[in-house]
Amino acid sequence: MKSDILKQLLADRAAKRQVVMATDLASGEGQLLYPGEPHDETDDGDDELLFAARRVMLADKSGIVEIADGADGRKVFLHVYNPPLRMLIVGAVHIAQPLSQMAVLAGYDVAIVDPRREFASRDRFPGITLIDAWPDDGVDQFAPDRRTAIVTLTHDPKLDDPALIKVLRSDAFYIGCLGSNRTHAKRLERLGMEGFSQADFARINGPIGLDIGGKSPAEIAVSIIAEITQALRRPKQAQTAE
Repeated sequence: MKSDILKQLLADRAAKRQVVMATDLASGEGQLLYPGEPHDETDDGDDELLFAARRVMLADKSGIVEIADGADGRKVFLHVYNPPLRMLIVGAVHIAQPLSQMAVLAGYDVAIVDPRREFASRDRFPGITLIDAWPDDGVDQFAPDRRTAIVTLTHDPKLDDPALIKVLRSDAFYIGCLGSNRTHAKRLERLGMEGFSQADFARINGPIGLDIGGKSPAEIAVSIIAEITQALRRPKQAQTAE
């Protein structure tokens, strides 16, 4: 690996930037691709390579791909460098218990922010990071990035709204809010008074979760994890569903 590519790769990883290292197996030449960004500044017109990089990045799975190039084509090894998946749950409520455990099983580093210590206790959330802070301060501490899912569960505007105001200004790939259609409409009205637009509202999944008819906390948690997985792995399909 050339020193300039290594230097840029290290900088990208420090900045938690999604990047794919493409290495031509015949020549050994490599380049960095950024398929998660609107415009990949390294794109030299090889749309097939960029499409393949996007596919392996979404799958979180490195591998060899064959790219059409003349009569024989060429083989390229695509090495995915994705930052860790993370989830911040606002509100240590009943649904947060199965949701946090399911999220860990799905590969997320999970934290729960709630200033109410009677809810956010080690007994209720063993092994889960607990942030004892007001939600907006908790969001600042967590520092959401493009590999972060944010879930608000409290139903309390005093807790959920400050967090949403912060996360709507972040790069979080998923934002979901518990509550009925009526509750969500009131939520958007309040956020509109804070200066947020329809484009911002479109980022919020509310009511949260895929519509599978879940009733119990565990069933609702399943619907939430399913929707987050769809947003992560099939973002275009998730946007269509909205």
